[in-house]
Amino acid sequence: MIELKSAEEIGRMAVTGQFVGELLAELAGAAAVGVNLMDLEHRARRRIAERGAVSCYWDYAPSFGRGPFRNVLCLSVNDAVLHGLPHDYVLRDGDLLSIDMAVGIDGWVADSALSVVVGTPDPADLKLIEATEVALEAAIAAAQPGGRLGDVSHAIGEVAHSYGYRVNGEFGGHGIGRTMHEAPHVANSGRAGRGVKLVPGLTIAIEPWLCHSTDRVKYDADGWTIRSADGSRTAHSEHTVAITASGPQVLTRRATTAG
Repeated sequence: MIELKSAEEIGRMAVTGQFVGELLAELAGAAAVGVNLMDLEHRARRRIAERGAVSCYWDYAPSFGRGPFRNVLCLSVNDAVLHGLPHDYVLRDGDLLSIDMAVGIDGWVADSALSVVVGTPDPADLKLIEATEVALEAAIAAAQPGGRLGDVSHAIGEVAHSYGYRVNGEFGGHGIGRTMHEAPHVANSGRAGRGVKLVPGLTIAIEPWLCHSTDRVKYDADGWTIRSADGSRTAHSEHTVAITASGPQVLTRRATTAG
C-alpha cells in the first residue's frame, strides 16, 4: 500500500534529507587515496550519533543478506555496485567508490547515494558516473504530478541506453517515508505512461545504477555485496524525491555535487 505524505511530513523528511546530503558530501570529500573504508564508516557513525539520527541499515536483515547488516554505510568499490559491506580496505589511486546511506530523524527517513573516483580518474569511469547522474536528473524531471511512474523509469532507461549501457532490472528505487523501503518499486527501465499515477504526497527514492559492460550481477559470499558479473566498473546515484503540486522536490540535494 502506498502512503501519501502531507506537506508537513514532507518537510520533516526534508530535514532528514538535508542531513543525508550534507553527510554524503562530507564522506565523498574524505574519500582519498590511503583512506580505509572503515574510517569512512566510523566517521558516519559518529555524525549520525551526534545528530540523534538512526541508521536504517543497522540490523537490516532482508532475505538476500547473510545475517543482519551491521554498518551505517554501503561502500562499494570498483566492480561492486550495491550493498557493499564496509571492510578493512585502503582506497587506491583510481578506485571508483559508491557511497549509499539512509537514516531516520524523528521517524522520517531519507536515502541517497553517489559515486566518486579516488585519485586519478579514468575517463571511462567518469562517463559511467555521469550517466547515472544524468539519468537521475532526467528521472527527477519526469516525476511530475499527473504523470506515471513509468515516465520516471523510462527516463532512466533512455539515458542509460544513450550512453551505451544496459540496465539491470533486479534492483531499483522504492517508496520511502516512515521506513526505508515502502511501495512502490521504482524500476530503472520502463514504459512511459504506465504504472502508478504520480500524485502530490508520493515520496520515492530514485536510484539509477549501471555496470560498464553488462547488465548481470553476482553476489559475494557475504550475501550482501553485489558486483558486475564480468568484473567491470559500476556506479550508483540516488536521491529521495517528493511529488508536490508544483513539481518534484529533491529532499537530499547536496550543493557540492552534480547530483
